[in-house]
Amino acid sequence: MLIHKELIQKLNQGAKAEYEKGLQEVKAIWEEEHNQEDKFRKFAFAIADKLLFYSELEKEFSDNYYKENSPDDLKATNSQLFNELKAENYKACYANPEYTSAVFGTELGPLFASYYTSVRSCLNFAFEHKRYALQRKLGQFLELYELLKNGSEETSQYKEIIIKLTKDLHIDRTTIHILEQFDPEISKYVDIVMNADLSNINYLYQYGKNISANEIKTAEFLLNYPENKINKLVTAMIKAYIRGFELSRKDIKKKKTLKIIYNIGQERIVRELVKGFNAKGLKVILNDAISTSANRQYGYDHRFDKALYFDKDFVNRMLAHQKEVMEACSNHLVKFSGPIFFNKFGEKPFKPVQKKTCLKLTGEQQKLNQFYNVSMNKLHQKYMPRTETSFSIIGFPVPDIGEQYEAIFEDTLALNMIDTDHHEQIQQHIVDVLDKADFVHVKGKNDNLTDIKVKMQKLKDPAKHTNFVNCGADVNIPVGEVFTSPTLKATNGVLHVKKTYLKSMRYENLKITFKDGYVKEYTCSNFKGEEDNKSYIQENILFPHQTLPLGEFAIGTNTMAHVMSKKYNILPIMPVLIVEKMGPHFAIGDTCFSWEEDFAVFNPIDGKEITARENEHSAMRKTDIQKAYTNCHTDITLPYEELDFISAITEEGEKIDIIRNGRFVIPGTEELNDPLNNFQDCNQ
Repeated sequence: MLIHKELIQKLNQGAKAEYEKGLQEVKAIWEEEHNQEDKFRKFAFAIADKLLFYSELEKEFSDNYYKENSPDDLKATNSQLFNELKAENYKACYANPEYTSAVFGTELGPLFASYYTSVRSCLNFAFEHKRYALQRKLGQFLELYELLKNGSEETSQYKEIIIKLTKDLHIDRTTIHILEQFDPEISKYVDIVMNADLSNINYLYQYGKNISANEIKTAEFLLNYPENKINKLVTAMIKAYIRGFELSRKDIKKKKTLKIIYNIGQERIVRELVKGFNAKGLKVILNDAISTSANRQYGYDHRFDKALYFDKDFVNRMLAHQKEVMEACSNHLVKFSGPIFFNKFGEKPFKPVQKKTCLKLTGEQQKLNQFYNVSMNKLHQKYMPRTETSFSIIGFPVPDIGEQYEAIFEDTLALNMIDTDHHEQIQQHIVDVLDKADFVHVKGKNDNLTDIKVKMQKLKDPAKHTNFVNCGADVNIPVGEVFTSPTLKATNGVLHVKKTYLKSMRYENLKITFKDGYVKEYTCSNFKGEEDNKSYIQENILFPHQTLPLGEFAIGTNTMAHVMSKKYNILPIMPVLIVEKMGPHFAIGDTCFSWEEDFAVFNPIDGKEITARENEHSAMRKTDIQKAYTNCHTDITLPYEELDFISAITEEGEKIDIIRNGRFVIPGTEELNDPLNNFQDCNQ
């Protein structure tokens, strides 16, 4: 098999003649359509202009380009790339389906918005010098232009040309994508992270992504951050990642690589992580760097664009194609140990606008989407089974959080450094009580309507078995929760949260009713119309399902995190990663043990096997794997201040309080109340 660089050279060389010819033809179109008033010809000009701009940038992009240009020039170019997406300009942008529908009608409008968005994705090809991919888009546009210049309104003809490119699968192109994900020798951003002069913010623009004040201020802040604190953090993160393997009794020595998914501006931390993992014999893959979105509504509008081409034939061909490519790249896949993910929080809240002009998946396509996701998971399990891999997630604020950014960063660092061994000793007292429970009853207060009884699984041998994971700081940092997979049958009641953010989207008065462990009813108060409220939840929480099981029940114990959220008044914008440690939380979708239910895991304190690794839904994998997994897992947390009590109810009917009036009451857990009491004392 050709290596990555040779594959790109081969494809670029093969496309060279067509690419150069296509550029000349597009230039001619640009000149002809300049200043035209016809709506179709104006659209053609916008596409030609975009493609030519990207091709010019592709020629210029080099290490010298970023060294020779001033920060102001680089910033201006970056703004030129992303300005049309910003809220004030997006209203009249061809990527906005509402705008294109107003211009071209409700049939062509969504199609043209989707196509324009696909043209914008060519920016990545320019930064990565993939001329073969640019050539494909040039050829597609030249076909479409024949319709545009004649003002055709035949939606089917446009659609045929647009989806033809997407459905044209090619082994070499897909191989390049897989290698970029799992071959450490071609990490796209390794040169930036390891060799850039971090004192010169020019390096930020090398990513080809939207660079905002978040990225710039983060880089500047970390540049002068004390070295001893960076080293302490890095040491703790490496320890946590390896500990995740040790606790689950997985052999990390079998693995050679891992991936770090970070936020642009955090390169100083990532650089030290790379060095640390290299010293442990693990090579780091750096190909996922996240930046602040120019406009989250843009991504929201196009989340279902695959509705244009997603049919049974495409799904079957894609699965066969992926199987062939993954087999060819299997030597890289089997060496992969898992990812480390830098979560971020503090960005301005996003409340999406529901648009009827957006493309939507049909009911049949939603079923196909579920089938495809489960089938792809099966493929991944062959080469990268969850029984052999792990992960770790850690969160930090971004400067958008406000003037107290630096103070919040320091407190978050302290939160992430909590002694996990000591905290697990405290949590064991909670686990011991929960293992006596037949049900756990959770009740809200202060207008919170939560009232739910969660059915626990029956322990066959309480001396050797436990229902709850005593979760420390390894896969999820910071420390602070105990969780289980509850029994679905007889789990009934209402979960209500007055205000929360899930997947960066705001929910007001989110109310979910469970019947025998499945979502029966749901609503919120985000919109005036009940239909919009239900649609919002269905598309963003339940999708592509009509209902989901309760996959996880947990109790968060990190009261220090709760106090931090109150101290800075940032609870609504805290990430789920931390919020789930701040009270009882309920995850709808798959269990935490999906795809590894038959792999025995044990608690660190008492050595008991955690036997509650599946529920009635995931057990269906034994007869029909397509029915067993939802590919969803959304944590919804009930904050302490909205909580009346959490009580374990035994088979004999004895009620044992775990939390009452916002305080832990089990002997041995009193220390968890100290942050709450101290903060209360300070505010009296």
